[in-house]
Amino acid sequence: MTAQEIRQSYLAFFKDRGHKVIPRASLVPQNDPTTLFTGSGMQPLIPYLLGAEHPEGKRLVDAQTCLRAQDIDEVGDNRHTTFFEMLGNWSLGDYFKREQIGWLFEFLTKVVGLDPAKLYVTCYIGNEQFNITKDDAAADLWAEQFANAGVDAKRVDIGSEADGYRKGMADGRIFFYDGKKNWWSRAGDEASTPVGDPGGPDTEVFYDFGTKHDPKWGENCHPNCDCGRFIEIANSVFMAYQRTDSGFIELAKQNVDFGGGLERIAVAAIDDPDVFKISLLLPIIRKLEQLSGKTYTSHTESMRVIADHLRAATFLAVDDVVPSNKEQGYVMRRLLRRAVRFAFDLGIEQNFLEQLVPVIADLYQDDYPEIAAKRQPVIDVLVKEEKAFRQTLRKGLKEFEKTYGSSANKLISLDGAGVFRLYDTYGFPWELVIEEAFKRGIEIQADWRTDFDQLMEQQRNRSRTATRGEFKGGLADHSEITTKYHTATHLMYRALRKTLGDHVVQRGSNITAERLRFDFSHPEKLTPEQIKSVEDLVNEQIAKDWPVTWREENTKSALASGVIGAFGDRYGDTVKVYTIGDPDGENYSREICGGPHVEHTGQLAEGGKKFKIIKEESSAAGVRRIKAVLS
Repeated sequence: MTAQEIRQSYLAFFKDRGHKVIPRASLVPQNDPTTLFTGSGMQPLIPYLLGAEHPEGKRLVDAQTCLRAQDIDEVGDNRHTTFFEMLGNWSLGDYFKREQIGWLFEFLTKVVGLDPAKLYVTCYIGNEQFNITKDDAAADLWAEQFANAGVDAKRVDIGSEADGYRKGMADGRIFFYDGKKNWWSRAGDEASTPVGDPGGPDTEVFYDFGTKHDPKWGENCHPNCDCGRFIEIANSVFMAYQRTDSGFIELAKQNVDFGGGLERIAVAAIDDPDVFKISLLLPIIRKLEQLSGKTYTSHTESMRVIADHLRAATFLAVDDVVPSNKEQGYVMRRLLRRAVRFAFDLGIEQNFLEQLVPVIADLYQDDYPEIAAKRQPVIDVLVKEEKAFRQTLRKGLKEFEKTYGSSANKLISLDGAGVFRLYDTYGFPWELVIEEAFKRGIEIQADWRTDFDQLMEQQRNRSRTATRGEFKGGLADHSEITTKYHTATHLMYRALRKTLGDHVVQRGSNITAERLRFDFSHPEKLTPEQIKSVEDLVNEQIAKDWPVTWREENTKSALASGVIGAFGDRYGDTVKVYTIGDPDGENYSREICGGPHVEHTGQLAEGGKKFKIIKEESSAAGVRRIKAVLS
């Protein structure tokens, strides 16, 4: 079965058994400020597992998209992904262990077609300290299912994971682990369960790929071993207890919370431990092979990272996340930038998302109608970010190679100053600097982050007080909105010179989170037509979504080429020149400046905002003052 067929069959299977199909929740939790993303299938249902009544009743089923950003550095092997789907079914005070274990075994073996002889299960071993008994009831039900399928189900008491490596399989089929592995609560094992919260034993299903055990993970293999032989594909939590001040009591209403990884069940269905070969990921890999002329075999890691990250970014865009420098937008930006970086390893140095994102959309739009509804806006958001980042990446990689890549520099270690220089001078994200060093085997000094943060703070202090290269009057702060107004001021300055003439020279500026204020030389009041012309020019450049970049240039050459400097400022031999557009090609504005700025002008339009002049007045003799906002 394909992954799509497994998803559809699962929903139909439980719908036939009285479950209501509920829609997926957004990847961005709506009422949970404690986490950035929906990271599990049960997360949106926590209020109902804690006792609230669900409007759809006591039996529920869904397919929930999830994202775990903490796994981003693990992507590249054959099983880790940041984005995944969880198939879930719930009993809220209705059926319990017998129905759940029977239905699950039937679905996995009869519907999906998994070989029962390749399935192994784990159960809870109990805890004498909290007077919680061993879950023999679940083990008995599993033994019954295996027996009906002609499989002998010997039981083995493992206990802790460390004991598992010591004891090994011992021809077992049903394995008992402690609360670190087979107990669920919102906070972890039995001792960590908050007072008043529900909790209970769980039983997990593992698929055996039959690969040889790697002893680096421990002397002996067992279901929870990390060697790659086993993969967990399903987990049924039996919420039967509530934590009290003195221990645990039984719940009046027992719940079932099931979660099964769609991708993991699909990888078991093809009997191949490489999750990137399932029907939801392989088409992305094939498109990458086509675009790059490279093979998956020769460039496995790069293709896996790109496929995973773009799938995650696509669904974030569907759920109205846009790339930014904070919270969910920051994670989205990092995913996209890593994808573009790994595309360089494939030789893809031109824009490619507009060809790849539609492949991803096609894989999901039949089952998730919101994908089809937002198809083009999603593509536009991702392509815009790619275009804005490519030039920065190209320059950063070139400088990294120049400094650290040559054979003569192999003994150079990367320190905080080196990371800061690449970030500050070339706009190269520090995360990618560190990744480049890891990939190339370059030593990274242990205290790099401390030195990097100190240099960043020094730069911020300089930016707050500097007059060289920064607008007169400076910025009130370096917040996101103030940074947008700073960039808008560049656009407006150029628009004023285009509308009024080259006699317009900046005489001062003051920028806050509420508005921008700009003083400039001009002998008379602006007409309504001139004000509208300036507004139209600025909004036109915002809509063009120019990239905003900078580089150090020779001062004389920069000024001779038309770069605008701050009136009356004295410069050294080199200056920092910000360009809106291509520094060596078509561009709108080139100015000497100290920053900060947005990465592309389209960010000024986030939330549907437009540039608007709200006041034009005299500031001094021959000097006019404009106040403007983004609204």
